Amino acid sequence: MGKARIKLQSQNFGDLDQVCKDIKEIANKSGVAMRGPIPLPTKVLSISTRKTPCGDGSDTYEKWQMRIHKRLIEVTADDRVLRDIMRIKIPDSVHVEMTLG
Repeated sequence: MGKARIKLQSQNFGDLDQVCKDIKEIANKSGVAMRGPIPLPTKVLSISTRKTPCGDGSDTYEKWQMRIHKRLIEVTADDRVLRDIMRIKIPDSVHVEMTLG
């Protein structure tokens, strides 16, 4: 048996934690070995723009941020468990990447 590495990414950490909780419940019910969810560094994308369209006035800026939260889960690759994990209802805001190895 190999391992399945599941990488989850989302802007909404509430949805991300809910999907991680569902995967953890499936692994615990079936009794397979599981590591995670391991929090990976959050990617922060930031943009600052000037408020006034022309050059007049004071130098005031608006700052915008987008945070991308990431989690990593490793599960022992059992066909039945992986089938159950793939049936989980995953919100549109969560991006899932699964590799077998």
